[in-house]
Amino acid sequence: MMMRSCRPTGSPAMHHPASTNASARPVKLPHRALKDADWGDSFVITVDKPGLGAREAARHVINSAPRWYYHLLALRNAIVRPLGLKTDLDTTAMTKVDTIGVFPVISGTDDCVILGLDDHHLNFRIVFETEALERNRTLVRSITLVRRNNTLGRIYLAAVLPFHNLIVPAMLNAAYGSR
Repeated sequence: MMMRSCRPTGSPAMHHPASTNASARPVKLPHRALKDADWGDSFVITVDKPGLGAREAARHVINSAPRWYYHLLALRNAIVRPLGLKTDLDTTAMTKVDTIGVFPVISGTDDCVILGLDDHHLNFRIVFETEALERNRTLVRSITLVRRNNTLGRIYLAAVLPFHNLIVPAMLNAAYGSR
C-alpha cells in the first residue's frame, strides 16, 4: 500500500520549536496507517539535517537503540515465545520482506515510512515521518499505533507501555539528540 503522505489530507504542517531532545506529541485517531487503531502516541525531535527522508531517519533511529533495549527485547522474546506471540526471530527470518531493523516495511514515501506487523493479540504500526522546517531543519516524528485484538493484547500493551515510553525517546535522542 503506497500513500502520498501519512498526514491526514488537508492537515497543515505544524510549527515545532527547535529542540535537541525528543518530546511527546498527541496523535489523532483514526490514523491512515492503522485505521482501526485504538491506541497511539507520538514523539518528535527537530534535527539540523535538511532533506532528511523518512526511511533514512527510521533506519538511523532504529539502529541507534541503546544497549539496554536489546536486553529488554531478549527478555520480552523469552516471555512471549511460549504464548505463541511473534518475536524478532520470526520477523528476521522472513524472506523477500523489506525490513528496517526487525520491523517489516508496509509502505513508504520520501517523507513517510510505515513499519508494522499483525499478530493474534495486537496489530501495530510504527510510522516515521519527516517534515522540512525553516532554517534547514527537519522534524522527525515517530508514531506508534496499536489495535488491541483481545484481552492478551490489552494486557501486553499495559505491560510494555512503561518501557515503550522510555525506549522511543531514548532512540530518537541517541540518533539525533544533544549528547
